Amino acid sequence: MTYIITGRNLSIEDVVAVARNGKKVALHPEAIKRINACRAMLEKKILAGEIMYGVNTGIGEFSEVVLNDDQVKDFQKYLIYNHAAGIGNAMPLEHVRGAMLGRINVHAHGNSGCRIDITQTLVDMLNKGVTPFVCEKGSVGASGDLAPMSQIALLMMGEGKAFYQGELLSGKDAMDKAGIAIPGLQARDGLATINGSNVLTAMSAIFLYDANRFLKQAEIAAAMSLEALKANMKPYAPKIHEVRGFKGAMRSAAAINSMVKGGDLADGRVKCKVQDAYSMRSTPQVIGAAHDALAWARSQVEIELNGVGDNPIFFPDENLQLSGANFQGSPVSLPMDMAGVAVTMVCVLSERRMNRLNNPALSVGLPAFLTKGAGMFSGLMLSQYTADMQIVEQRILSAPASIQSIPAAADQEDFVSMGMNTALKNNQILDNAYGILGIELMAAAQALDFREYGFGAGTAKAREVIRRHVAFLDVDRPLYDDHNKMKDLVKSGEILIEVENLIGPLE
Repeated sequence: MTYIITGRNLSIEDVVAVARNGKKVALHPEAIKRINACRAMLEKKILAGEIMYGVNTGIGEFSEVVLNDDQVKDFQKYLIYNHAAGIGNAMPLEHVRGAMLGRINVHAHGNSGCRIDITQTLVDMLNKGVTPFVCEKGSVGASGDLAPMSQIALLMMGEGKAFYQGELLSGKDAMDKAGIAIPGLQARDGLATINGSNVLTAMSAIFLYDANRFLKQAEIAAAMSLEALKANMKPYAPKIHEVRGFKGAMRSAAAINSMVKGGDLADGRVKCKVQDAYSMRSTPQVIGAAHDALAWARSQVEIELNGVGDNPIFFPDENLQLSGANFQGSPVSLPMDMAGVAVTMVCVLSERRMNRLNNPALSVGLPAFLTKGAGMFSGLMLSQYTADMQIVEQRILSAPASIQSIPAAADQEDFVSMGMNTALKNNQILDNAYGILGIELMAAAQALDFREYGFGAGTAKAREVIRRHVAFLDVDRPLYDDHNKMKDLVKSGEILIEVENLIGPLE
């Protein structure tokens, strides 16, 4: 089924469906009308000689330089050349595709002033699998993601490079093979293609989708560890969290209760302490806080996905153009800094539970380091080292980028969001998070294998899935292969899918 682009109601799930899973897209007829109406107004203003930023003036420090009629068209070409100034390896294709979708959604409002040919070309590129080669680094997240978006805009002139059917080709070859006409750039077209924070917003949308799935798996891991550690489950009673009022904590406690439901621990057949350590007792408050942080970030990202991030902005119904700063990435960068911190926080808690599984002084009768041959064997001792190293890296990456502005463009652009840095480091935080959580899940499965009481259906299913990929550690073996398998397992979401198929959504 095709996703119809209207300029409104684009969700992070829609971004994932198009960017990652290749869902086809089409412009709504009303969006086409709006784009054409805006372009008609712009062309009248050009003919009337009205001065408009980025149309017949330079940009940035050169915004006071007025271009003559002969320069207006060529200016768009040189604008894209100059701004295609990124560096580094190719950005993941799903990030580029997400940015293209976001830019089309901006155009659909009818406030950008470009020709319909530009927007339709982006639609065709998404549908036919032409994805520009875009360097990962170069954007400061203000005036839009200019460097990466300019590498997309190069394709509008049949230049640059693009991936098509698994090959990296010249932009012209990719477009020709896909049967897409090259529209060229006329007045305003270039700036209308690049002047928004669409790359960092697309990256943030995809991150939030994946981070939500990660948090649900963190609750699965917590439930497994709690059952293995004979936790007191009274701190998970709904009343405790309802009386405080945080939605995330209520959601997290409910998810963990649904995991352990029907097991001997939840039904009171396993003796437990009166009160456990914080890492066992306050999981709903911690993971719940992360849920709430991601919910706020999602609300901001979806506003940006459906807003007009452009400069100038044209209002055809009023024959008006206004220049401002809706390209500024701070409304996304700030909440996404918090989202990265939230994932790191959950990982710190995960490692503390894993520590309790390993430590014979804390594990309520489990063998030291979860091995039957302590002394000869070291069990999962070194797994904790691997988790700890990744957490330290996460902590370093959790320093906020949104306060790291460095002025540019001769101080015309003297505050920038650095939101691309936020998006890049969040992806690294999440990559480490998969590994850290994988280690807790592996340790929890190992611990559960030593227990002889019954577990909740969700816990039992999670252990079953893990055992398809990683065997019980009977005698020591090199663990790097197990760690990587567990990391891939968490990233794939297989455990989550099977658990939710059995016991229902962990929401």
